[in-house]
Amino acid sequence: MLIKRPSDVSPSEITRESVYLKRRDLLKMAGIATAGMLGSHSIFASQAVPGASGKLLPSARKSPLSTDQAPNSWSDVTTYNNYYEFGTGKEDPSRNAKNFKPRPWTVKVSGECDKTGTYAYEDLIPASALEERIYRLRCVEAWSMVIPWVGIPLATILRKFGPNSNARYVSFKTLHDPSRMPGQRRRTLNWPYEEGLTIEEAMHPLSLIAVGVYGYELPNQNGAPMRLVVPWKYGFKSIKAIVEIKFTRRRPRGSWEQAIAAEYGFYANVNPEVAHPRWSQARERPIGAGLFAGKKPTLMFNGYGAQVAALYTGLDLRKNY
Repeated sequence: MLIKRPSDVSPSEITRESVYLKRRDLLKMAGIATAGMLGSHSIFASQAVPGASGKLLPSARKSPLSTDQAPNSWSDVTTYNNYYEFGTGKEDPSRNAKNFKPRPWTVKVSGECDKTGTYAYEDLIPASALEERIYRLRCVEAWSMVIPWVGIPLATILRKFGPNSNARYVSFKTLHDPSRMPGQRRRTLNWPYEEGLTIEEAMHPLSLIAVGVYGYELPNQNGAPMRLVVPWKYGFKSIKAIVEIKFTRRRPRGSWEQAIAAEYGFYANVNPEVAHPRWSQARERPIGAGLFAGKKPTLMFNGYGAQVAALYTGLDLRKNY
């Protein structure tokens, strides 16, 4: 079977509301939460996040869509990154993005919608709408993390532009500026980085525009000032430093699909039953779990099957990988 129907998803893969409401207790036991953090502010306060730095965001609503798994450390999240605009090594982005200035920031909106134009970051991301979403992340390279994002549902932003009936897909582009992004001086990929989703995927409640992590503004190496997060897909779909959004009739081709279509397809749904041409996707290595922790089984759709499997009814995910 290529995809799980909602009825086939194990209850253990779904975060129950009662479990979510107890998440603060779990985090206390994990040493992440501390006493006295029961107000409206994020459960992640500066003194509870070793190594954290940057500007704290306004209070974010806690979302029932969060996993109850304990997040990775600030160090894991901010120093183990794939972001080729700043280098191909995992630690390159944290070193090479230090002087990147993500303000002021604008996003160009075009294509099949009523309200095209150029929008300021502040017009797209009202502080009053922020949510805290703790999501699993699965990289196509077979490693994984759990990350406490802060952001706004992608659908909330896209609806502002009034997409019309011809808008079957949404494409995104990253900033192209080799003077600020030194990795773009090398032809590693066809710059600027591009990615896309079907309109149904883009409008799904799990799709998020993240502007922060651990309650702080998004670090440069994580895609500041705004990036896409699609937790049931491999991480390369979650494009960073977005400067363009376009509604299209035709399916866009992402940068990795353009480079190596046989290895990186359009859908890029996490699927343990479909191996990458150069390695298995059946298991994954949790970052931060320790040298001898080993790998764990990968879940279909990264464990979000109950929420997203219906998007792919009738689609052969071996052919449409």
